[in-house]
Amino acid sequence: MEHVDAVVVGSGFGGAVAACRLAEAGLSVVVLERGRAYAPGEFPRGPAQLGRAFWDPAEGLYGMFDIWSFSGCDSVVSSGLGGGSLVYANVMLRKDEDWFVHEQALPGGGYESWPVTRADLEPHYDAVERMIGVSPYPLTSPGFDDTLKTLAMRDAAAELGLDWRLPPLAVSFAPSPGAQPSQGAPLAAAAYGNLHGVPRRTCRLCGECDLGCNDGAKNSLDHTYLSAARHHGADLRTLHEVRRIGPRVGGGYDVQYVEHMPREDEAGEDGDGPPRRTGPHTISCDRLVLAAGTYGTSYLLLKNRAAFPGLSATIGSRFCGNGDLLAFLLRATDRSRTRPIRASRGPVITSAIRLDDGADGRGAYIEDGGYPEFVDYLVEGADMRPGRVARFLLRRMRNILTHDTNLSAEFADLIGRGELSGTSLPLLGMGRDVPDGRLRLRDGRLDVDWTAESSEDYYERLRSIMRRIGDVLGAEYADSPPWWRRRVMTVHPLGGAPMGRHPGEGVCDPYGEVFGFPGLYVADGAALPGPVGANPSLTIAALADRMSTRILESRASLVAPLAGVGAVRAESAGAESAELPAVPPIEVGTETVSTGTEAVPMVTTAGRPAAQAGPVTDRAAPDGAADLQETMGGPETQAGPHPAAVSGGRPFAAGRADEPSVFEGRTSLWFVEEMRGLLTLVPPGGAARPSGAGGRPVAFRITITIDDIDRFLTEPEHEARAEGWIEADLCGGRRPIAGGSFNLFVPGETAGQRRMCYRLRFWDADGRPRTLAGHKEILPGAPTRLWLDTSTLHARLLEGHVEEDGDDDATVVAAGTLRILPSDLVRMLTTFRTAGPDGTAAVTRFCRFFLGELWEVYGPG
Repeated sequence: MEHVDAVVVGSGFGGAVAACRLAEAGLSVVVLERGRAYAPGEFPRGPAQLGRAFWDPAEGLYGMFDIWSFSGCDSVVSSGLGGGSLVYANVMLRKDEDWFVHEQALPGGGYESWPVTRADLEPHYDAVERMIGVSPYPLTSPGFDDTLKTLAMRDAAAELGLDWRLPPLAVSFAPSPGAQPSQGAPLAAAAYGNLHGVPRRTCRLCGECDLGCNDGAKNSLDHTYLSAARHHGADLRTLHEVRRIGPRVGGGYDVQYVEHMPREDEAGEDGDGPPRRTGPHTISCDRLVLAAGTYGTSYLLLKNRAAFPGLSATIGSRFCGNGDLLAFLLRATDRSRTRPIRASRGPVITSAIRLDDGADGRGAYIEDGGYPEFVDYLVEGADMRPGRVARFLLRRMRNILTHDTNLSAEFADLIGRGELSGTSLPLLGMGRDVPDGRLRLRDGRLDVDWTAESSEDYYERLRSIMRRIGDVLGAEYADSPPWWRRRVMTVHPLGGAPMGRHPGEGVCDPYGEVFGFPGLYVADGAALPGPVGANPSLTIAALADRMSTRILESRASLVAPLAGVGAVRAESAGAESAELPAVPPIEVGTETVSTGTEAVPMVTTAGRPAAQAGPVTDRAAPDGAADLQETMGGPETQAGPHPAAVSGGRPFAAGRADEPSVFEGRTSLWFVEEMRGLLTLVPPGGAARPSGAGGRPVAFRITITIDDIDRFLTEPEHEARAEGWIEADLCGGRRPIAGGSFNLFVPGETAGQRRMCYRLRFWDADGRPRTLAGHKEILPGAPTRLWLDTSTLHARLLEGHVEEDGDDDATVVAAGTLRILPSDLVRMLTTFRTAGPDGTAAVTRFCRFFLGELWEVYGPG
């Protein structure tokens, strides 16, 4: 099983910050993001693209927008590398100091209490702002000083005596810090590079922020924290959706996920057909950071609750919509009543009005909104009233009778003068609504029990002030359609796994660590015990930065199972690469299992034995025939056997239901190996040749698992499982291994020859099956050849998922060699782990076999 220091689920404001901070400190980090990566220029715009820009994998949709409709509210969240930063409106306001309330009573009972203060977050607010790069809208600069919606909001606030401001925005208006703002200018690259490898430009004021910025002017997380995380070695895996989580034997956590394989990514495919995915795959970690968004994180904890006995009863509580309210000012003009407001010019939000807190302390913000210019056509089409159409038809009949063949004026009148689109201004409200909602599972689906009723006074006050702003601008006020039924549409869902001072008050502590489960963290909006009031992105990121500092301050060297090797590693690695301590086991039951060095508690539930705890075997289901259907929006279905679910007290890390546990009388052993080298493309019909000039880099990191050490040593194939990832430019970057095998010291083609064989099957970035097949040649000869032979892998990249007997008939894509470095070998020796009875003896038997085979080949005579 693949194992890393930290797994981060999700790549939004919490996950991206955590991934960057932990990777920067030298920890091995894997980010599992369910959505795609979007480089500038790849965000959907046309009708065909926008029609598939939604998230519902069961229907073959893998787009950015994930839309929810619950009993009392609707919601839009994001799916993609960068999370909500891809489609948010860039505002980075700090939570007001007075809004960090302590035991403030709620109308329906209970209270809202924040276990952190503004002072706690100040240094982390500073750090996030520096990293992302924020600046106010440059209203006084040429080319920006005629943004009418901004000027209109400023003038209306002045007339009404309201507090107007230009909030910090995560947008690049200038090509470099301190430079003069300009539109569409090339942006200077950051020192850590950019994971997309695509040039960026400054803001063009196109109003497309909420659809994804195709210029790269938005300083979204993929351009900042995630690019830096990758620079520091984090493994960013897109289209990887986490399905199950749970504590693992001896401490740490298992994470089970699938990899989506969108059909439209393949040439000639239109996206139709059953959904495809590989897996489930399993990865283990010492630290698990849940940052899948309020809905995603809450769902994972609720769905896997049986694996977390003693989880706080507050799970699912403190839900709110951060006071979100959308309204429109129709046919608005500036104060002079002469110039229409063009909401499509500028970033989506440029300014904000801060409303006072009032008697109940529930203040708010009102921000100007915007939309892309092409939406103007939709607005005008919706406003094409019967009179305009009738007038067009009458004039057309007159033209026929008079033989007037020029229709220009008639079509101009039909289209209109753009009065509605050119004079409509969206207003976005947010603030301190009442966090009294609850997230729960209903028939396996996520549901929210929350309405706007308890926050009615807050919403009425907000709407009243929006009307007054409209009066100043000579506009008609219009509620958004959901409000006609007193429903809220929120883009800022919060709560579900709230922080608190103790388990009776929250799921996690003030640093985001879940009570009772060391090493499990919540780092997104789910952890918030109430509304931020302001746009919550900056506060979520600051809390994640604070959490990361806490994790790194508590780090210490792992106790290596081989003390001598551990000492060598500690001396060679130095203090900068010190690792986190293993998470202490969660003692629930009384079962024990040997790790090879000591007996540790086995996680059990409700006093039941921890049976079926074998590692989950990866399986590929590209055609969806044996697909595991399990999403937040739908109940689980299955076809054929699959790793057992958490039910009836069974722990998460389960094998197939009909498969004996690896801990029932047998001992398993695993270790991690890394190799890197070059592959050279093989021309069609050409012969494979070693890599040289023109070689392309390739690397892999695999966990080699021997499920039964006794069987492995006695069977002539000496076969083990290989799981992990392979990274090659030829295949579109880093790809998870869908199924792999390793054979140790199988007989070669000549007398005395041995081979170590590797076969790694995966899918490239275009959805094509590939196999990396390779071997190390162990040939009789001088002992001086031992290192070269055992550290050199002769590899070929083959088309398809190829079995061993199909190599000769397979098409060779590339060929070359990979090598293991001495430093990697030292690191590999520290990764040996066992599970099952008498682990120390298992390691001894394995080492005796390994060294004995080498002696047979290279020894005297």
